[in-house]
Amino acid sequence: MGSTRVLIAGGGIGGLATAMGLARHGIASLVLEKAAELGEIGAGIQLGPNAFHAFDFLGVGDDARRMAVYIDSLRLMDAMSGEEITAIPLGEDFRQRFGNPYAVVHRGDLHGVFLKACREHELVELATSSEVVAYTQDGTTVSVELADGSRISGAALIGADGLWSNVRRQLVGDGKPRVSGHTTYRSVIPTEDMPEDLRWNAATLWAGPKCHIVHYPLSGWKVFNLVVTYHNDAPEPVAGKPVTHDEVRVGFEHVSPVARQIIERGKDWKLWVLCDREPVTNWVEGRVALLGDAAHPMLQYFAQGACMAMEDAVCLSAELANTGDIENALQAYQQKRYLRTARVQLQSREIGNHIYHPAGAHAELRNAFMRSRTAEDWYNAVQWIYGSTGLEGAYSAEFLRDR
Repeated sequence: MGSTRVLIAGGGIGGLATAMGLARHGIASLVLEKAAELGEIGAGIQLGPNAFHAFDFLGVGDDARRMAVYIDSLRLMDAMSGEEITAIPLGEDFRQRFGNPYAVVHRGDLHGVFLKACREHELVELATSSEVVAYTQDGTTVSVELADGSRISGAALIGADGLWSNVRRQLVGDGKPRVSGHTTYRSVIPTEDMPEDLRWNAATLWAGPKCHIVHYPLSGWKVFNLVVTYHNDAPEPVAGKPVTHDEVRVGFEHVSPVARQIIERGKDWKLWVLCDREPVTNWVEGRVALLGDAAHPMLQYFAQGACMAMEDAVCLSAELANTGDIENALQAYQQKRYLRTARVQLQSREIGNHIYHPAGAHAELRNAFMRSRTAEDWYNAVQWIYGSTGLEGAYSAEFLRDR
């Protein structure tokens, strides 16, 4: 590919993962982040086995494993009755089946792992206060315009600049994100503030009519992550807005007291109105490609947003390393990724609307069906996402020997 560096718009998890993937293949990059400081807002995220496969390829496997909390199960509760619907065990049988564990982490901790790795690698350069607003290309290079009017050139441009991507706006031109009408409230509380009888080593979801509640431990069990979602038909995007406790309570007055007490323990709540976009097949234009939420933003219900971005980074960096033709490499990356990520996007919507939020007979049917499934049934159901990582062919023989 030559010595010209790859430009990466966005210094979130997807952008930094891409920089590390390229560096592992000996390709230099410049990460252009619009914020004045590199960091991540938000709270906990869940990581399936496919995330750990990507960690290893990206060279951060050991650090990522050290800061993760390994939960025992995915637990689904009925928010109306307070009873367990089902629990998917994540122990040794699960790890043997999929080759890696399931874990939960603080988003900031995970971003910090990638940031440390990038800062320590000579092939990665990081620039803040550097928002990419537009690009031009001439067949041999890409030139980006920053918000301050300056220009920077590179061999390629990877748009990892999130849901409101400026790179996507120019490349795809599909307007504003789709507003789901689901409002999520997030809080992180000290473990001692969590009801003692609910301090489960599980990613727990309480499903109720037009609402659900999620909680799990983070940061070495120092805190609990609380995420509560209300399908209130919110019309406009909102991100990180502080809200009162009374506002959070409104969507959960109908659920059982045992579920409602979780909300009462929350503090410093912040609100997000969830958005995604329709899947598209055109992520690439010449030497420019989209990645992560810029390419395939998805709702939270499959817990795969960060995982998909890291898979993208592995696949893209491998394709760029395997050929000297950048445009063909980016097309190959798109071809390998777009159907898998589209499936996660669309199934995330279905889970939110038809599994977590139904009422009446629909909810009872869900409960009966889920209670009838064995652990092996559940493992078979998620084989496509955890067992087939979408990274086939990305791991070189040399890399596999190093493991």
